[in-house]
Amino acid sequence: MRTAIAQVHHIAPAHILCGAGSMDLIACLARCYAGPGCGVLSSQYGYGFFRTAALAAGADYGTAPEVDLTVSVDELLAAVRPETRMVFVANPGNPTGTRIEYADLVRLRDGLDDGILLAIDEAYGEFSPTAGGAAFDLVERGNTVVLRSFSKAYGLAGLRVGWGLFPAKVAPEMRKLLQPNNISGASQAGATAAMMDQPYMSATVADTARVRDDFTRRLRRTGFMVPDSFTNFILIRFADGHAAQRADRTLRAKGIIMRAMTGYDLPDCLRATIAGAEHMDVAADHLAAWCEKEGSPC
Repeated sequence: MRTAIAQVHHIAPAHILCGAGSMDLIACLARCYAGPGCGVLSSQYGYGFFRTAALAAGADYGTAPEVDLTVSVDELLAAVRPETRMVFVANPGNPTGTRIEYADLVRLRDGLDDGILLAIDEAYGEFSPTAGGAAFDLVERGNTVVLRSFSKAYGLAGLRVGWGLFPAKVAPEMRKLLQPNNISGASQAGATAAMMDQPYMSATVADTARVRDDFTRRLRRTGFMVPDSFTNFILIRFADGHAAQRADRTLRAKGIIMRAMTGYDLPDCLRATIAGAEHMDVAADHLAAWCEKEGSPC
């Protein structure tokens, strides 16, 4: 499996580590490089498991404000403290779907002390090739990790396979803590076959993006605020938390399930995973009808 990943991404297989989903690798990173007395930093609406992994390792967890639901390099750098040992960035973001460009990642790495490990979670990376360069290039500096997943673009969430590119000095420390039998043989076989079928993955991503963008345009015409997404979901913003709850109840009554974002301190938002075009059309129709009944969505 590592050989297949290396062949597709033109990277060294010796620097690839795999886990039972990228969550396994995130948790292991926190155990390796953070702990009591250490600080872990992420963005305001960063992936929730960053916080879980940091606290489970006994570290302090802090966040930096985002700007327009997008990671801000300036705010992250301003939030660094003497005890900061790790910075986690999801790019594209989850649950916002927004992204920062490669130049911003470079600026973030340049602005951090060399002793701070930067972990870039690219679970949705296949939906958004980093403009202007590959984040994998930053790994060569020795203090940056890039994580990927088979759960999103490859559709293999149930097989639990994640992987990452690690600096030569970081990978051995991870191997000390990673469970050596963390991925089943069946999962490895499925992930290897998926990695070697890049045309199918690319076609799936392109089709998902087309449906996502059509759905976004419909909602914006209705009056919703929807940030540009570079993932397989979109974030829909309502007037307030009560409006989001009413819309959620209405949708669920019709058999349409979106994800409430109260756990991310975004109570006025619902996150919609992109399904087939016919299903998204139904969702858009019901949201338009809900807006007409409410008088205004936002």
